[in-house]
Amino acid sequence: MTPQPPKIAIIGAGPTGCMLARLLLHLSSEADIPPPTVHIFESEPSPNYRSQGGTLDLHPKTGLAALQAAGLFDKFLDHARYDGDALQVTDKNLQVIGVGGATNKIAKRVSGARPEIDRADLRRIITSSLPTGTIRWSKRLKQILNNSSSSPPTAGKSLEFTNDQVVGPYNLVIGADGAWSKTRISSPIFCKIALLDLSIPPPAKDSAPEVYDLINKGNLFAYSTGGFVSVQTMGDGSINVYAQWAIPSSFQTASSSHEEEDRYWESCPWYFPHDPDKTREALVAKGGPFADWHPLLKEAILKATDRCTPTMLYQLPVGFKWDHQEGVTLIGDAAHLMTPYAGEGVNVGLMDALVLGRNIVAALRQEQEREQDNTTEDEEEEKIVTRGLLDKAVTDYENEMWPRAEKIARLTDDLKQLWMFTEGSPGSVIATTTSLHAMKDAHWVWHPLIWACVHVYFWGRRLI
Repeated sequence: MTPQPPKIAIIGAGPTGCMLARLLLHLSSEADIPPPTVHIFESEPSPNYRSQGGTLDLHPKTGLAALQAAGLFDKFLDHARYDGDALQVTDKNLQVIGVGGATNKIAKRVSGARPEIDRADLRRIITSSLPTGTIRWSKRLKQILNNSSSSPPTAGKSLEFTNDQVVGPYNLVIGADGAWSKTRISSPIFCKIALLDLSIPPPAKDSAPEVYDLINKGNLFAYSTGGFVSVQTMGDGSINVYAQWAIPSSFQTASSSHEEEDRYWESCPWYFPHDPDKTREALVAKGGPFADWHPLLKEAILKATDRCTPTMLYQLPVGFKWDHQEGVTLIGDAAHLMTPYAGEGVNVGLMDALVLGRNIVAALRQEQEREQDNTTEDEEEEKIVTRGLLDKAVTDYENEMWPRAEKIARLTDDLKQLWMFTEGSPGSVIATTTSLHAMKDAHWVWHPLIWACVHVYFWGRRLI
């Protein structure tokens, strides 16, 4: 008899969760098999409920590969910026320490550059490709219910939301709900780094022309020990500004929680929750974390009048894993939350979606082939076989993802320590950080040569 396609619930409508839904439907269509029933549950009431953050650079073997597999690459190109990967790395005095990104657009396209896109645009491209009704908004997950313990027992998992609504059962629940995932038991680690998300409203070239000229349609990352200001060109003509600083070790945290975060902001001498203008002025005034930074970097903060959103940086432990549980898994930040210092987070998440999506569709294709061979007519046996194939698809994904994510998480953690907590940053660490980036995708045999060449290069630059 014909097996019923599985029902899959995805928690979280960020780029990773929505990409997985798109891949499940698109790859099923390409394979000419019935698609699974996919529902996405998102706690926020709408896609534009809050700022989606700055820009993302997507990498050929991960983020871009997922877009191509999902049939969305052409739509991505409509929003991609091939001049956005131009990067200046400076110290707090705007002395250029390093640069990145080619200057010729044709060369970038040929060489496989890492085009940039606004996070909001990427999410919009993916969500608009999903059938109407796939995403269920204002659905804040309370807990996942194991139906095997219900009376009478049923297969699969059900979802209970904070409004006490229960939906299900689902054959598979996938947590794509980010840092504070309700699908995951473990809490993230507080990184002792505070961040203000700021924005210079469009057209920034008119309201902040010197800042606009400084970044030249690209990005600028300015570092100092314990401080970081990033200035990013956005597709709508605005400029995104992140102001980050290390929290003093004297601030003791009892746990990783929003309560600890609130306690810090209540005591922060340069944050005024009801007065964004006063906050921006305090950041660059005497005693503030950016008081002695270059005037143009201070101007970028002062001209960022569009928003002023406080947050903190968290991460999961490097090498984080969980005991496999049938019917539940994690992708994206829910599986391997990282800080942004390697620029890899969304790419790793989109790769999760690609690997898991392909595995699930391959399992569904295998089940259909079994049905066509008429190997069994027993309904219960069919359900058991389908359940086993789906669970193997998830297990194979987890076993592939864990070492892949651990490698990037370790790189990210190393870069965080170097950029933010090493004396003399960025000048003292630029050779090491560049080496780590260059070695990421290289065979280990080449690592000593890469390390030596990069360090000799920066040593030579200091002599000029």
